Amino acid sequence: MIDPKYTDRPSPYELKFNGTRADDLQVGGSHYKDMSVQPWHVMEMILTREEFIGFLKGNIIKYSMRQGRKDGTDDANKCHHYIAKLAEVQSKP
Repeated sequence: MIDPKYTDRPSPYELKFNGTRADDLQVGGSHYKDMSVQPWHVMEMILTREEFIGFLKGNIIKYSMRQGRKDGTDDANKCHHYIAKLAEVQSKP
């Protein structure tokens, strides 16, 4: 569930279904999007599919559990961003 303070903007998970891919989004800045290759692209290339899915699931757990506990972070939407990426990865054959 998204923290009510975030309901004034769509989550990355909702944006994905409006045609935006998780790779085209970043929550909390642009430090990854500004790179020529995003770190999760490197991970996706060198990890097995199962390992990469595990990485995504681990971050979903981390951000969902940390939400509201670390000042100045947008953990609820970071969690949704990883959920969107996981859904994209799992939809690939």
